[in-house]
Amino acid sequence: MKVYQELVDFIAAGSNPAQLVAFDASEEVKERASWLIMQEKTASLNADEKRELDHFLLLEHLLRLAKARARHFLEVYTQAVHGNSN
Repeated sequence: MKVYQELVDFIAAGSNPAQLVAFDASEEVKERASWLIMQEKTASLNADEKRELDHFLLLEHLLRLAKARARHFLEVYTQAVHGNSN
């Protein structure tokens, strides 16, 4: 699956919190995911398509969690560098 390859390449290349927050799937992956979601709602998916959609949704969830953590790290770092204005 292309979504796995994109994520593996991103991780293997190394990243920092800002790069993680900025990471986005390719248009090809987004279009495929949209198609799978639409097919699931309007028609039916075969077993392989359903598995692909399930994997995509799991990866999306993990990426959202990682991005939230990265945003937190950036916020903490920014406060430490610039002082807490509270």
